[in-house]
Amino acid sequence: MGHHQLDTLDEQILRMIAGNARIPFLEVARACNVSGAAIHQRIQKLTNLGILKGSEFIIDPEKIGYETCAYIGLYLKDPEQFDSVTEALKHIPEVVECHFTTGQYDLFIKIYAKNNHHLLEIIHDKLQPLGLSRSETIISFREAIKRQMPIMDLANDDD
Repeated sequence: MGHHQLDTLDEQILRMIAGNARIPFLEVARACNVSGAAIHQRIQKLTNLGILKGSEFIIDPEKIGYETCAYIGLYLKDPEQFDSVTEALKHIPEVVECHFTTGQYDLFIKIYAKNNHHLLEIIHDKLQPLGLSRSETIISFREAIKRQMPIMDLANDDD
């Protein structure tokens, strides 16, 4: 995992597009006092370095009928099954995140379900057959904070 040195212009660009991925490049160029071509080149550089990973439209799960958000800690019967379980989780559309973590869980996932009954079906019918010894579920009542990675004076970071 490479660390890339960013300059002040890179930081300005990242701050602006993180706040609005659809902002016109010419608007970014004017705010940064550079040409539109310079912004295009910088965006391409940041993309090639893997710092920027595309842009996306964000779907509100609740508005399409997925009212339950849950975080589930998974305990595997056989910890050597990490790769096969992770691969199987990719095929469960309700699983939107999967993390290898420290601590008590082998894997930690985030899922969206239509309701609590649907959540139970996912756990029983889709997760348990993957070779879990058990799982722990935390239901989120409401997302309080969600934001992009903050751009905090990266150009002067000496770490």
